[in-house]
Amino acid sequence: MRKHIILQTDFGLSDGAVSAMYGVALSVDPWLRIFDLTHDIPPFNIWEASYRLYQTVEYWPEDSVFVSVVDPGVGTDRLSVVVKTGLNQYIVTPDNGTLTHIKDKFGIVEARIIEEEFNRLPNSGESYTFHGRDVYVYTAARLASGIISFEDVGPELSVENLTLLPLAKTEVKEKEKVITGNIDILDVRFGNLWTNIERELFVETGVLYGDFLEVTIENNKRHLYKNMIKFVRSFADSRLGEALLFVNSLDKIGVAINQGSFAKAYHIETGDNWKISFRKVDV
Repeated sequence: MRKHIILQTDFGLSDGAVSAMYGVALSVDPWLRIFDLTHDIPPFNIWEASYRLYQTVEYWPEDSVFVSVVDPGVGTDRLSVVVKTGLNQYIVTPDNGTLTHIKDKFGIVEARIIEEEFNRLPNSGESYTFHGRDVYVYTAARLASGIISFEDVGPELSVENLTLLPLAKTEVKEKEKVITGNIDILDVRFGNLWTNIERELFVETGVLYGDFLEVTIENNKRHLYKNMIKFVRSFADSRLGEALLFVNSLDKIGVAINQGSFAKAYHIETGDNWKISFRKVDV
């Protein structure tokens, strides 16, 4: 039975790169079903590639094959790998940190290094700048169509030796009733902030829908925002233009402006240095 292939890149759609990947996959097996996760990852942004996989993979069937190509190290000695996840899916990608969130959230049960002697597009020459076409989607198509097995990808790599990015931890200061975490990523189109703080932490600290929380955002210890925001069940529970706290689609706490962009309004970005804290207050 053929498996699905799902593609993610930072290539965009303004040239022929993604189309070439489709063509390679279909030349391996014209009956493959190929889908796009996104091709709008910001150039070279490995963190966002990792997060978008985490946002998506659990909603696809077992045996789906994901190809993620955000590869600033293309042509270097970084490894090319295929991993089998704890959800019984496969991800084909450079070993550069793209698997960070998958390993943390769902687990990786086995990893293999792509052996290019056997798993490289024939007649692709000496080019080492387009592994997405010549190695990754070619290997994914052969795996998805059953031409090769997972074991045929290449030698096994210890899961513990995979390259991972640092993940920020959340912190709860029970005495002060403060929850601190990071702004992991933006809901790009709408400008909402997605934090790494699980909804369960709000439950454990007694935060209920309708409560007001003091929200503080800082970057490199420089305060950029501090205000009271209401925790609501849906956007309909707030007024137009009002800031709100909500539970996003990954069951984490988000910050938004109803029909506005919180990120643009307050010049908020994402990353290790972007900290956010919540303190429940009585009003």
